[in-house]
Amino acid sequence: MPVTWIISYPTRLVVALAKGEVSLQDIQAYLDAVVVAEALPYRKLFDTTAASIALSDIELMTLGARIRAYIALGPIGPLAIVATSDESYWQARMFAALAEADRPVKIFRELPTARDWLEGHPPGRTTHLPPLASNDT
Repeated sequence: MPVTWIISYPTRLVVALAKGEVSLQDIQAYLDAVVVAEALPYRKLFDTTAASIALSDIELMTLGARIRAYIALGPIGPLAIVATSDESYWQARMFAALAEADRPVKIFRELPTARDWLEGHPPGRTTHLPPLASNDT
């Protein structure tokens, strides 16, 4: 599975790890899971270190529009993207610009720095707190 994630309800944190070739459909499946789990307000870490994400401009615009549509659902939590290659960094910057929402977004070259930044942002809340959700089998 190109994108795996874990949603921690106790810490109100979503951690996604992208590996190999990642498509628009892979990212949309991740977003669907976050919405269904009522975790939009949570802090999110999306690590692309081990991934090749080559989305077209149209696909990036599609993702941006989708994130902007989520604004109507309520608060969206801060997002830290880890992008180590120049290509993934550029795509992350494009995504951040196109997916503008009332939430902090920052792109990092190193995972520890991204984690530290997220720790400085308060997590959002949802109506229920089950212990954990994951697609990592």
